[in-house]
Amino acid sequence: MRPTWTVPLAWTGYSAKRLVGGFGRFSSFTGGALRAVREVGTWAEHVVTHMARLGVESVPIAMFIAAFTGIVLSLQASYTFTGAIPLYFVGTLVAKTVILELGPVLTGLALAGRVGANIAAEIGSMRVTEQIDALETLGYNPLAYLVVPRVIAGTLMFPIVVSFANAIGILGGWASALYLLDMSTPEFLRGARLFFDPFDVEFSIIKSASFGMAVTLIGSYYGYTTTGGAAAVGRSTTQAVVTSAMMILVLDAFWAVVLL
Repeated sequence: MRPTWTVPLAWTGYSAKRLVGGFGRFSSFTGGALRAVREVGTWAEHVVTHMARLGVESVPIAMFIAAFTGIVLSLQASYTFTGAIPLYFVGTLVAKTVILELGPVLTGLALAGRVGANIAAEIGSMRVTEQIDALETLGYNPLAYLVVPRVIAGTLMFPIVVSFANAIGILGGWASALYLLDMSTPEFLRGARLFFDPFDVEFSIIKSASFGMAVTLIGSYYGYTTTGGAAAVGRSTTQAVVTSAMMILVLDAFWAVVLL
């Protein structure tokens, strides 16, 4: 019988082994996807379709989240600044916070649930029903056919969706300041322009593009490596969403350290 004191060590070793093994499998999968980019004839015709599915259809939920984020930021800023800081700084806080942080991150987290789960479930279902095996039998590279167009579409469309979300978030903050805080439009715009830097927009786009690549690549990985039946597809979908959300937060911190 194993001594009790060895249980934590065994658990630590098992967890480390799973972590390293999972990282190795993901690296191998990513390398295969990169090599598959050369097969342009296989994936090129599917990119536009996935851009519409992953990007255009995600705009409403992103705009909804951003609008209420801007409203809440405006109201909370006025509450915080009361009697201490000029009210036009509400515009500064709303614009800076939406563009640099909440616009990309909240939109990324929302799309991790919508896009990441969709990709993992779709590819996972194809794996367990042997449709991916059928693609290989027909001479197609499954990575080029299934993964590459989704990753390219996500990387291209996430910045566009986030740009819409940023604009709507600032408009939501402006409307809230105008009708709920008795601010004027010139006051709000004065604050919004006060510390604005064009690099803020570039920073937001860079972050959102990396979020799009991470979400689509992770969703594709968990779907592609699904084994079992319908229950396994559900587990893969859950893992894809959780891992994508964690990676978004890691990338958010990474870009802040590197670029700011």
